[in-house]
Amino acid sequence: MKACLFDWLKQRSTGVLVHPTCLPNEYGIGTLGNETHELIEFMVQAGLSYWQVCPLSPTGYGDSPYSSFSAFAGNPNLIDTTQLVKAGLITDADQAPLRNLPRTHVDFIKLSEIKSPILKKAFKAFKDSGSKQVADYPKYATFVNENEHWLDSYAAYMACKYHFDGKIWSAWAKEYQSYESAQKTGIFDQLKDSIDAWKFYQYVFFSQWNIIRKYANSRGVAVIGDIPIFVSFDSADMWANKSIFQVDANGKPTHVAGVPPDYFSETGQLWGNPLYDWDNLKKNKYEWWLRRFEMNFDLYDVVRVDHFRGFYDYWKIPANAKDARIGTWAPGPKIDFFQAIKKKFPKCKIIAEDLGDNMSEVFKFRDETGLPGMVVLQFGFGGGDNNPYLPQNYVENSVVYPGTHDNDTTLGWFNAQQQQTRDHAVRVVGGNGSEIAFDFIRMAYKCKSRMAIVAIQDFMSLPTSARFNIPGTAMGNWKWRYQKPELDRLMGDTTRYLKKLAQDNSRIITLTDLGK
Repeated sequence: MKACLFDWLKQRSTGVLVHPTCLPNEYGIGTLGNETHELIEFMVQAGLSYWQVCPLSPTGYGDSPYSSFSAFAGNPNLIDTTQLVKAGLITDADQAPLRNLPRTHVDFIKLSEIKSPILKKAFKAFKDSGSKQVADYPKYATFVNENEHWLDSYAAYMACKYHFDGKIWSAWAKEYQSYESAQKTGIFDQLKDSIDAWKFYQYVFFSQWNIIRKYANSRGVAVIGDIPIFVSFDSADMWANKSIFQVDANGKPTHVAGVPPDYFSETGQLWGNPLYDWDNLKKNKYEWWLRRFEMNFDLYDVVRVDHFRGFYDYWKIPANAKDARIGTWAPGPKIDFFQAIKKKFPKCKIIAEDLGDNMSEVFKFRDETGLPGMVVLQFGFGGGDNNPYLPQNYVENSVVYPGTHDNDTTLGWFNAQQQQTRDHAVRVVGGNGSEIAFDFIRMAYKCKSRMAIVAIQDFMSLPTSARFNIPGTAMGNWKWRYQKPELDRLMGDTTRYLKKLAQDNSRIITLTDLGK
């Protein structure tokens, strides 16, 4: 039998899926502050070994972490301003307006209106101080130098975007429509202070995140990050790297990304992201992608690659199409791409998001790479015994989820199903349906899949109102936050039960077991 490239998922383990924006505090959005410590303590008490997050990138249209202004940058809205107060860059009075924001959800528009001036004030204080670093963060100049390959163009893009009233780069004057041409105009000198500010925000973000990551590791928790396969059209990546995308002579996309009609949408999903020119990327030995993976491997212990199918083949939609029904399948880079990753990062750990219909060829490709794929319990019921999402059909080299960030909560899903589907689910997972979220958790813990990841909403047995995202809808998602009492209620009896459940199913492991 031919050896596969990757073969890292050896231990049975459990984890929680919760994005930092969901964490509770009084500042309008979950941040990289003390609230992360409370989550990690819950994980320790419950015997959970992994914390999975959505992309930490700055959000663009629709506030989605999967639609970002940069594939490399961090989201400034996640910055914990209380640390800036402690560092003397702002006062508590400066951050006080954040306390007027809602605590049950994120109001992204109001948050940005209030937080941006606070961060600007912190930058000005840092600049005026002449200091080389903030508090116990690394030196600012070191961060800027080590990240210049993406930071320079990102900061320039954001400064230009705000200078041009928030418009997308394609709406700017022609001489500014690429990073290369804009460099020749002198606009970067004009916007130097703004460019430096955007670099400073990244310095603070990554400094705070690295502290959290180290703390999580010290408590026996590994972090799973997320790479969206595509970048946004409205991004520094597209603006500064047009040669790696499918574009016309004016640098505009000829075709865009999406998926055909599927479980989530009758008209498919028209994402609109620019598509890669894989031939050109291969000629350059996938340099841009390898840099992207390198940053993510520095940020996380494991990386989940979203829309893994796109590396095998991808849905190519004409740029002027109104929805995703019109398109063709085009070949991706296939195994050659993952051989390049393995050569560059021989010990890396990757999860393949391989969900979808008619995937037999993609599954063969996934098995060729050796990467663990994903299975979702909610997809398993109401059909026949050959459904790959039924627990009896799982393989060990996989990650099981009762539901992901794209699904309803398990309680919400169950209540929305026809009686036949509910009966099927109850027969398979056990119980009587009165505690369906925990019935699904128990099944996830005991099934063959070596890793089980549970959305925090399911640990809390929350209804549809706690759903994080509805695929195919552009607005109104990603807002949900839990409240501290909801997490506190899990501490004690529930965490003890979860830890025993993990022990009974041999899922209690340490970072030493994980090869850290």
